[in-house]
Amino acid sequence: MTEGAAACPARQNRDDRKSAALADAEARPEVGFAPIHQFGFARDIMRSAAVKQGMEVDYFKDKEPSKVPVIFLDGEIHKKRRAQLARYFTPKAIAGRHRQVMDRTTAEVMGDLRRNSRGQLDVMSLRLACDVAAEIVGLTNTDPDAMSNRLRKKFTASGKRKRPGLMGRLGAIEDTLRTLWFFKRDVVPAIRHRQTHDCDDVISFLVREGFSDQEILVECMTYATAGMITTREFIVMVAWHLLENEDLRRQFLDGSEEVQFAILDEILRIDPVAAYVYRKAEEDLVTSDGRQVKAGEQFLVDIRNINLDEAATGACPFAIDAERSKRERMPSNWLSFGDGPHRCPGAQVAMHETRVFIDALLRVPGIRLARKPTMGWIEEINGYELHGAIVECDRA
Repeated sequence: MTEGAAACPARQNRDDRKSAALADAEARPEVGFAPIHQFGFARDIMRSAAVKQGMEVDYFKDKEPSKVPVIFLDGEIHKKRRAQLARYFTPKAIAGRHRQVMDRTTAEVMGDLRRNSRGQLDVMSLRLACDVAAEIVGLTNTDPDAMSNRLRKKFTASGKRKRPGLMGRLGAIEDTLRTLWFFKRDVVPAIRHRQTHDCDDVISFLVREGFSDQEILVECMTYATAGMITTREFIVMVAWHLLENEDLRRQFLDGSEEVQFAILDEILRIDPVAAYVYRKAEEDLVTSDGRQVKAGEQFLVDIRNINLDEAATGACPFAIDAERSKRERMPSNWLSFGDGPHRCPGAQVAMHETRVFIDALLRVPGIRLARKPTMGWIEEINGYELHGAIVECDRA
């Protein structure tokens, strides 16, 4: 036993993960990519300028780079586009603009919960995630409840696409129709408004840059997946952990914002929403541990296992420990939001809205988990989905 392991005997056999068994059974990594499980090597790969995105970029290789979604860009054009969009994700933007949306929507959602004495967590959390992402992207010219419902049905349809046979074909048709409905009802009104009224959001930027309606739809779907779906799942996962663990719940409620964020980081470390990202070396490079990587090598960055690497986490990696990051001198979020040039730009937005929602939820009088979520797997993001969790509380 190592010195670090001996320091935490109470946690030695504890496994706080909720999604590990599902991921082990359902995750389907792409073939041809060498898996990475070591934290240090993964971070070097993700930070290196010699390494590029490894999946789906070929679809955009013949398209005009200036019109390609930012997530699929690399190099200087990616750096420039990220810099142009960074203003929507800064701490100043969160504190001065997005926090108002977080507080307002959370108050509305919790008010509905108190009046009804029960609520469905994935529906509640998607409403918040949609409102915040819509403010950033510019999807603000339709009813937010209706848009949230349309996106929820669209995401459900997306999950049906890979079913075998007829069900998969029908799922693909439904997904296409629901995407077109979202485009007509939510995206087009936002574009038309911004063609005559320049606003401070992503769609306004895309309109100024000359993006077509279809290109803007692709960007909106990218932000919808990254900013709405993954945040919804994470909020439900955090609520599940804290409503079942009274000690951790009390630690969260009694702690400062710093403590609360540390707890969120730990939950995201052991139960990251997305399991994999892919990278391809375009040039030879040498990593910090001396490993030589040749141009053309392809890597699967296994976030779930990387976040459990004891060389980075210290002992008892399966246990939630709010002091871990500080003790190991590790920056927040571990690799749950990626790293390097393609680190998720909305990471701190997601963490802030989760903290606001969970803090409010846990302070609702009599709040309790009446039904645990049903877990499923989203192949498109290689991550979990949580549906049907019911919370109950004292009626207002």
